[in-house]
Amino acid sequence: MGNNSFESVATQQSSPDPPLGNHPSPKNRLPSRRIWALAVGVVVLCAVVVVTGFGVFSDKVTTDDAQVDGHITSVSPRISGYVDKVAVNDNQHVKAGDLLVRIDPRDYQAEVDQAIAAYRAGLAQAQSAKVAVHLTRDTVASAIQGSLAAEAASGSELLRSQESQQQAANAALKAAEAAVEAKRAINLRSQADLARYRPLLATADISQLKFDAVQATAQVSASELALAEQRLAEARKAVDIAKAQTAAATAQLDRSRALVRQSQAKRQEIQERNAQYHYAMAEVGRARAKVNLAKLRLSYTEIRAPISGVVTQKTVQLGDRVSPGQLLLTIVPLDQVYITANFKETQLAGVHPGQRAVIQADMYSGVTFEGTVDSISGAAGSRQALLPPQNATGNFVKVVQRVPVKILLKRTAHPNAVLRPGTNVRASIYVR
Repeated sequence: MGNNSFESVATQQSSPDPPLGNHPSPKNRLPSRRIWALAVGVVVLCAVVVVTGFGVFSDKVTTDDAQVDGHITSVSPRISGYVDKVAVNDNQHVKAGDLLVRIDPRDYQAEVDQAIAAYRAGLAQAQSAKVAVHLTRDTVASAIQGSLAAEAASGSELLRSQESQQQAANAALKAAEAAVEAKRAINLRSQADLARYRPLLATADISQLKFDAVQATAQVSASELALAEQRLAEARKAVDIAKAQTAAATAQLDRSRALVRQSQAKRQEIQERNAQYHYAMAEVGRARAKVNLAKLRLSYTEIRAPISGVVTQKTVQLGDRVSPGQLLLTIVPLDQVYITANFKETQLAGVHPGQRAVIQADMYSGVTFEGTVDSISGAAGSRQALLPPQNATGNFVKVVQRVPVKILLKRTAHPNAVLRPGTNVRASIYVR
């Protein structure tokens, strides 16, 4: 219908002009103008119908508001220092792990050496503390065993003193006392006989021989009494000695028991040594952590490419002093780009993830790229702007909003056709 209208208009426009001598009358001009206006109206109506039908019955939706995007990686240092090597140039392709920039590592190498020295010193202290623990444990155990043995010996000595020596001394004392009593009685009788015979000798009632015998008996009994008394004194002295030995054995037992308690109290010293050893081991762990941290900081002096791509925005130069977080360069992964297509909200009714998409880049004429709808944004682009529009002012004008759609690209048959982030493309999504 539209094509016929265009043809009729074209036919009218291409019709030859009437002869100069045959001008139509005013009455004939009025129908021609009406026919021309009617033709224009038909053309406009056909165009509206075509556009409406294309939007309603077409199997794809298309937008020119689409750009190439990518996960651009910013490279910045984690430590500060002076740059002593820049290994890449602008727009150079790098692989993941390639050296990009190196910071002077000498200060950080010194930190590693200091940390290693402190770690070794901590190990030596921990080893010394461990030896001290074993030595203290053995010393305390030996002291406890010795004190227990001394306590047992002191107890045995006390029992021996109490049971044997004291009993023997008491028995000897009693025997000596009994002997003294017997000798004293004999002596008293002998002395009494001597006293009775002395007057009889004077009166010659007894012979001198008899008197001498009685006198000798008295002298012997007196000597035996003195000897018995001397033995009694010795027995008493032996009893005192036995008591002293018993007291000494008791004191020795008390000292042995005190040594036992003192040795057992030294077990706390073992716990103290153990605590010192565990503290030394904790210091070793902290020193090891410092070594690892120093080595990690040393590894940060070599800044390597986290991904493969093309170097852009290189701002670092040899000799620059850099600090953590400072942008040195960016890496653009050209093999991982995707399309962000901003479709009108009226076009998204039939769009969903997984649908086929065709991309035409402004950079490459006649080259198409295949893609797949990955996801649809949760909000319109205007809502995600830094300053979203406010329509509560009373001056509201309805504007068709655009919603970003992420399209993933497939491999193309044109290896030289590389899409670069930020370039413009035309995206079409097949909704049927």
